[in-house]
Amino acid sequence: MKRILFFFLLCSFATHAQYKISGKMSPALESDWVILYRIEGAKQVFVNNTSVSVDSISVNNKKKAVGSFSFTLPESAEPGYYRATYRLEGATFVDFFFNKENVSFVFNPDYPNETVVFAESTENQYYKEYINSISPYQQTLDSLQVAAIRNPNADVSKTYQTSKKQLDSIHNVFVKATENMYVAPFIKATVRNNSDTIFKEVDAYMSHIKKSFFDAIDFTDQTLINSSFITDRILDYIFYLNYSEDPKIQRELYKKSTKEVLDKITDLDYKKQIIEFLGDQFQASKNVFLMDYLLDNFYKKLPSNLQDQNYIVEKVSAMAGEVGRKAPNFAWQENGAPQSLHKLNDGQQYILVFYSTTCSHCLREIPELYSFMQSKPNTKVIAFALENDSYGWESYTKTLSGWHHVLGLNKWQNKTARTYQVNATPSYFILDKNKTIIAKPDAIKDVKAFLNGN
Repeated sequence: MKRILFFFLLCSFATHAQYKISGKMSPALESDWVILYRIEGAKQVFVNNTSVSVDSISVNNKKKAVGSFSFTLPESAEPGYYRATYRLEGATFVDFFFNKENVSFVFNPDYPNETVVFAESTENQYYKEYINSISPYQQTLDSLQVAAIRNPNADVSKTYQTSKKQLDSIHNVFVKATENMYVAPFIKATVRNNSDTIFKEVDAYMSHIKKSFFDAIDFTDQTLINSSFITDRILDYIFYLNYSEDPKIQRELYKKSTKEVLDKITDLDYKKQIIEFLGDQFQASKNVFLMDYLLDNFYKKLPSNLQDQNYIVEKVSAMAGEVGRKAPNFAWQENGAPQSLHKLNDGQQYILVFYSTTCSHCLREIPELYSFMQSKPNTKVIAFALENDSYGWESYTKTLSGWHHVLGLNKWQNKTARTYQVNATPSYFILDKNKTIIAKPDAIKDVKAFLNGN
């Protein structure tokens, strides 16, 4: 009898010592996997992965596919901000809070943030209800503000004040109701610092938005730090709020907003993560100037024990072949004598084209480029052939007299090709007389347009 009682107690303990994370998505996806991550700073930490099962339900006498998945977390699972990722492109994940309770949600995988509904989890239900409650009032305030700017004589101040009071009242109710919950700092940080009075001029309004953008966010709060909340706000501030169509002004706005953000972060480990996160953004946009600014003014000024020299080398190498960089040097034999890119002095501009004699597309474009360049005597061409051997290349170069010809053996594994991040042929780089990369045309038509000044 004691053994039986012990068995049931053990089963009961095991049942309560686990938490279930379950999701349903409709329509179901072609992919059959979901990966669960926990957000720590600006990084995703793998927790587990699972498969998606597909069932069908009847809606208005029509069959509808529904994908289901679930994870089991142990009692020791840390409260935090979690992410269920279900595909690699487009809308890819659902974020949620976990604080020692089961979490169950339903969503449309094409619009996860807009459609997610939490069937189970007090923390997530509170936050979702909060967002749904304040959003209409915030939209009203924004609409009234736009109306006042478009028509300064419009009498919208009273309506604005009423909506602001209602929003503030709702916010305060949720702050009080969640003061002992995990979600509390998110509710405090989500609200915008709306002005007490309405603005009549767009510059004054935008100035207020920028100055107050981070007012509600505590950059020292570890709960906020270990989520995507601050990271998302940083992205919005740098890349969307500080925008200009003028490239020079945009560059300065990026620099200014990046400094403003990083100056707010006192946790050095977290600052490093945000710097690296921003570095990934600048690398993706191939922004050489901002990458240099970020590394020189922030990353390299971190304590030496926090600096990762491999990271610096990786970022510098990744940007080596981008516009604004001096083209990486390489050497070859020309007419029996040593030659190198940086020693060339026979042109006002240069076209460096990576091609291959085994590439059918190249064999169409290279003759077209050769014909076009006959009218551009001040622009010289360096034709870098990526080959497995020299046989085809030797005969082909005889048809392209007047060009500088370089043989790059090992084709895609060629060291120079890797330095320039060449992944397709033909690939074009236009250099000024100092060998600085000034353009990277995608195709022959773009080369022509650039050299023709179009």
